[in-house]
Amino acid sequence: MQVSIKWLHDYIDFTETSDELADKLTMAGIPVENVVHAGEGLDKVVTGRVETIERHPDSDHMFITQMNVGQPELVQIVTGAQNVKQGDIVPVAMIGAKLPNGLKISKGKLRGVPSNGMLCSADELKMDLTALTDEQKDGIYILPADTEVGIPAKDALGLDDDILEFELTANRGDCFSVFGLVREIAVLTGNTPKWPEIKVNEDDEASTADMIKIGIEANDLCSRFSARVLKNVKVMESPEWMQIRLENAGIRAINNIVDVTNFVMVELGQPMHAYDYDQIAGHSLTARKAAAGENLHTLDDSSRLAKGEELVIADSEKPAGLAGIMGGLESEVTENTTTVVLEAAAFNGASIRRTARSCGLRSEASGRFERGVDETQTMRALDRAAQLLQDMGACTVTKGIVDVYPVAKEPVSVDFAPEQINKRLGTDIPAEKMVEILESLDFKCEADGKGGYHVSVPSWRNDVTFMEDLSEEVARIYGFDNIQSTTPKGTMVQGVQSPLQDFIDHIKITLTHIGLSEELSFSFSNYDVLDKMLIPEDSPLRKAIPLMNPFVEEAQLVRTSLLASVIENAVRNLSRKNEDIRLYDVAPVFYPKSLPLTELPDEVVKVAGFMCGRRNPMGWNTGDDMIDFYDAKGVVEELLARRNINRYQVEAGEYTAMHPGKTALFKKGKDIIAAVGELHPQVAENFGITKKAYIFEMDVPTLMKYSSAKFNFDALPKYPAVFRDLAILVDKDVNASDIEKTIIGNGGKYFKRAVLFDLYTGKQIEAGKKSVAFTMLFQSNDKTLTDEEVDESFNKIIAAVEKKFDAELRG
Repeated sequence: MQVSIKWLHDYIDFTETSDELADKLTMAGIPVENVVHAGEGLDKVVTGRVETIERHPDSDHMFITQMNVGQPELVQIVTGAQNVKQGDIVPVAMIGAKLPNGLKISKGKLRGVPSNGMLCSADELKMDLTALTDEQKDGIYILPADTEVGIPAKDALGLDDDILEFELTANRGDCFSVFGLVREIAVLTGNTPKWPEIKVNEDDEASTADMIKIGIEANDLCSRFSARVLKNVKVMESPEWMQIRLENAGIRAINNIVDVTNFVMVELGQPMHAYDYDQIAGHSLTARKAAAGENLHTLDDSSRLAKGEELVIADSEKPAGLAGIMGGLESEVTENTTTVVLEAAAFNGASIRRTARSCGLRSEASGRFERGVDETQTMRALDRAAQLLQDMGACTVTKGIVDVYPVAKEPVSVDFAPEQINKRLGTDIPAEKMVEILESLDFKCEADGKGGYHVSVPSWRNDVTFMEDLSEEVARIYGFDNIQSTTPKGTMVQGVQSPLQDFIDHIKITLTHIGLSEELSFSFSNYDVLDKMLIPEDSPLRKAIPLMNPFVEEAQLVRTSLLASVIENAVRNLSRKNEDIRLYDVAPVFYPKSLPLTELPDEVVKVAGFMCGRRNPMGWNTGDDMIDFYDAKGVVEELLARRNINRYQVEAGEYTAMHPGKTALFKKGKDIIAAVGELHPQVAENFGITKKAYIFEMDVPTLMKYSSAKFNFDALPKYPAVFRDLAILVDKDVNASDIEKTIIGNGGKYFKRAVLFDLYTGKQIEAGKKSVAFTMLFQSNDKTLTDEEVDESFNKIIAAVEKKFDAELRG
């Protein structure tokens, strides 16, 4: 947003210089990024008319001109410009001039011909090129034919005016207008605004309501839609003063109709659009959602196919424009237009932002709608535009305005107590001063009889909804410099981490100590990744929350799988030749209760890891052993041990993205506390991973459920342990973990543990069978065990295993 000082002076008097005003606004929370002192370096640049022009005798690309610069004698200037002709009026830099680009003009000769100055281009004068046409940017800048000769060029160009360039925050949509800035300046300087009187002379013979019908079908995206009709329209150039105001605001002048809509947009902050009435099918306009696949042909002569979410203004046959962004080409106002429909509306900012981004179209209008406009001023904007055009003698104004306003905006009311604001700010500002500040900003304050106030918020302040917002208003106008540094008032509460945060920290410390590196990833995914992960269509992981406006194509969904994020980051590492990878992430995934969302989704923190490459760092004595399944399994076991999670079962199973025959599930009862396995070969191929890789995933709430903060320490045993080996033949599909559970359950009071040490199938084993061997440890804390005591427990184990698994004892 940029605006000239002269435009501000049109509506308020102030004595501050441009720099002083910029400082005041910035300190009041209206940041001025830059002050452009227009006209600097143009002290010896005047307007001049080309009286004669002829080719240079020794150059095929240079010309000799005789310039009338308002002096008794013509001035000879040699130029290389190709766009200058006799009679043109151009900016002329006289001898001694020092242009804004640092070029100093002196008398000289070009190819032997004296030259006493220079004809100037827009760039050399440091004009705002964004407000100029391509023709105006190229070559010498041609001034209007009626420009007076010999006057300072900065006067003719409107460069005798400083420009404030603002970097406004998104919440201050009201300050994206001259009127909004004038309101702020009035408070900061103590001066009274001079608002223009808006008055229109209407033609009683023609009624707007009879000529145009308007409607709203998408009430959630358009809260108000107003229109006015202008007849006997004359499309022509705008007055020079208006063109200068717009150019100094960074907007290119086009014609009086378009310029007036832009002028009102900058002045009031209300975007508008003008339609050629005769090109509107059915003489009706409706704010509705576009149909999927519907053609959107905009003023930039681009055609786009609608996705079905865009808000459009449509006539009875087709879209006539992208609402709040850009009009349609077919209804464009041209030199042949005689009747115009002016539209002023209030559109949903989030919808405009999504459409502008998806279509790649940003405009002055869309930027204002995104930040929020005052929907109560649509009719005022229409009257202001009609007044300006009527003052130019460019139209007849039909009677009345058609206005569709289904639900009028309710005034916002906020309650506050002065002591609460002082508590937040660390100040002792009197209540009367607070009321004075708020009322100067057009808030209406009414005492509640209890020491507090009911505050009515102005319609243009969409950013004020809470008492904290009022605290900010008081602070910025009172002056941040006037607020002394003090210790915070009130009770201080020491912040502590939640048990979940502490638990996550312990997990990260453990995995880092083991040798894994933590990654940070976005909480987004996409359908392509879900496909690569081989996630079934009916899986809950497919029920991901879609983003309404993804900032990149790869971020279409809120993720449901942390493994996917870890694998994607591993792929990035592999693509950069980092082939020895040990990554982990501890982060949330999100499971919606239903789609579309009606309530917040469940947020579950997961632990996921990826390992591949060498087991040890490269070195002359480390070998080339590669990470295998048992390395990944060991990481999981170590993490569980550090969190004092034990007495779990490990069994073969299946898990997302893991090899179905090389996956282990760690279980406590029916709960899966961890899964570890080789990356599924098809998943690896889908991601372009050619190395053997191993992954693991855990659910943090489940880990917390079984974790114990208490560790039991046992004294070193005084008495010897007794070992027994058990080798049995069982069916091939019997899980070793099930046999282990049976051993543990029948081991008796002296049983300590069982360890699987052999699993064999081969020539000596009959088909469909396998040999499983365990070693068992028995020990007492009170005595040395006898063989009879150990054999009693060992025989119970044998009997239980034989009965449950139809096992055959091997000799």
